Amino acid sequence: MTLYRQLLIFTLLLFLTLFAGSWLAKLQSTKSFLLEQLESHAQDTATSLGLSLSPHMAESDLSTVETMINAVFDRGYYRIIRLDNLEEKTLLVRQQMVTIEQVPDWFVNMIHLETPGATAQVMSNWRQMGSIYVESHPGYAYNTLWEGTIRTSIWFLITGVGILVVGGFGLRILLRPLRKVEHQANALCKRQYETQEKLPRTRELRQVVKAMNRMTVKVKSMFDEQSKVAEQLRKTAYSDSVTGLGNRRYLERQVETRLNRRDSTSKGAFLLIQVHNLMAINEEKGFQAGDDYLHKVGQLLQQASKGIANTALAHLTGGDFGVFLPDAGHEDATHVAESIISGFSRFAGMDMAIDDNIGNIGGVTFEESCSFGALLAGADTNLRAAKQSGSGQWIVNNLTQEGGDQQGKLLWQETLEEALEKQTIVLYGQPTVKTSNLQQLFHLEIFSRIPSADGKMLSAGAFLPMAERLNITSSLDKTVLTKAIAIDTAKIGSNQIAVNISPSSLLDSAFKEWVFASLQRLGSKGPKFIFEFAEFGAVQHLELISDFSTKISKFGHTIGLDHFGQSFSNFGYLKSLMPAYVKIDRAYTEELTEEDGESQFFISSMCSVAHSLDIEVIAEGVENEAQLGILKQLSIDGVQGYLIDKPKEILISG
Repeated sequence: MTLYRQLLIFTLLLFLTLFAGSWLAKLQSTKSFLLEQLESHAQDTATSLGLSLSPHMAESDLSTVETMINAVFDRGYYRIIRLDNLEEKTLLVRQQMVTIEQVPDWFVNMIHLETPGATAQVMSNWRQMGSIYVESHPGYAYNTLWEGTIRTSIWFLITGVGILVVGGFGLRILLRPLRKVEHQANALCKRQYETQEKLPRTRELRQVVKAMNRMTVKVKSMFDEQSKVAEQLRKTAYSDSVTGLGNRRYLERQVETRLNRRDSTSKGAFLLIQVHNLMAINEEKGFQAGDDYLHKVGQLLQQASKGIANTALAHLTGGDFGVFLPDAGHEDATHVAESIISGFSRFAGMDMAIDDNIGNIGGVTFEESCSFGALLAGADTNLRAAKQSGSGQWIVNNLTQEGGDQQGKLLWQETLEEALEKQTIVLYGQPTVKTSNLQQLFHLEIFSRIPSADGKMLSAGAFLPMAERLNITSSLDKTVLTKAIAIDTAKIGSNQIAVNISPSSLLDSAFKEWVFASLQRLGSKGPKFIFEFAEFGAVQHLELISDFSTKISKFGHTIGLDHFGQSFSNFGYLKSLMPAYVKIDRAYTEELTEEDGESQFFISSMCSVAHSLDIEVIAEGVENEAQLGILKQLSIDGVQGYLIDKPKEILISG
């Protein structure tokens, strides 16, 4: 119960106690007054009758005496009038039953009135002839007492309602700072750091608000420091300080992780970019100019590869850069290479370099599993050939020398359109389990695959880049969600289902409205969805995804982040996005060894940042017991990978 209600109830109880005491005191005083009035009334009537009846009693005129008594008694104010002689023998008596109208019986029974009687002597000269006894009727006293009680109760009721309204309003004003403190505390739990600028006048409340403000500022400072430590560690281990891109270690881990994934086809492209005359720039313009030049090249690479998901960029050494384009084909690779060379031409026009020979590019595409060394060697061979061809030249060939993509853009378009038309998309599910209990499901993650012409199942990583270029990702996501909604959660053993969707689908307003309507119809009986977004895409569409998260939360669903740690974004974005969990990119998981304390410390730092926001942490790509053992020590909440189970097809009835 809130403090406001407790104070209001306490105030009402005090008022009721005061009312009960006042009511009883008023009742008792009124009762005493009425009894005195009844006694006085009876005594006056007895005395008056005694004087009036004396001459008629002396003449023994009982008929006249009876008439006079009847005249008084019939007025209805008396219960008994009795005439006795000297021997106390009753000569005449008039009495009536006590019936009290317009007064409830319970009130009569509760308030008992002992009506007093009065006696007067009947005299003839100095000789006593008898006595007259009069007892008033209590009905009028009860009526007066009842009416007074009603008036008093109504007055107290009106007063009580007034106190309730005015007191309640006053308490709300007095307790407003505490409600703001409660709001601060709730916001702090959500890692929203709010302070009260206006302090209350009440000394005690003022101190409470000041303490809460100090705590909020302190917690925010602690989170910022923790986040900075994790970010600095990541930058030190995996990024290049000059360009802001990844370093060779980062690129190698990203490439090997992608190529070693069991649930993805090995397909993509790798470009090796070499910028010339860097030493000459350093000597002629200074090292700062050289660093600025490399930074500009890094920005150019980011811009040129912006349209391809999960791209990994790195500054390898000196003037050498690497660009890894997972799931990209020959057309994508040549497009990126052309964009980079075009940017080099602009550099020459801006007098940024020593001469017009800015750089060359050598690249390879691949459709089967290979190593990072093989990609680097193939790209280096093509780079040397491009340098021999002249300034600003580039060469991109297939690593297996088969030349070009095996599926061109037109064939991909036909394959995807057929999958949408015939609804041939197949769902696979892979469990994510609690680290503390591998038998307890965290959720089931859904993967989509489509059959190719040769009967093989193509993973989403293979067809999504082309779907993005064809602008049909929202249609694919809608089909996947439709099938996911139809899943029987009882058969899969989990009510929590994670589904990956593309941020670009949220740009389609019709798709979003369909999702909201579908979730509303689903109600509380269907599965609870966690919509997963890759960290790289989520950072680029923060406002869009945050708005989507707010709306689906009304229906009981949440969002999650995949490939956490892959981008070099500031961890501060987590405070605005507040996902249910983050999945640490498998590149960090695969790097875990007992000897590699740096990777363990980095993962531990990422966990600390997420846990400080009450965000759960899951490690993906767990393949062996050694990794699992280390992850348990690092306080990871959940794990996913082939060690737990491989993705399996989900059969959907109907």
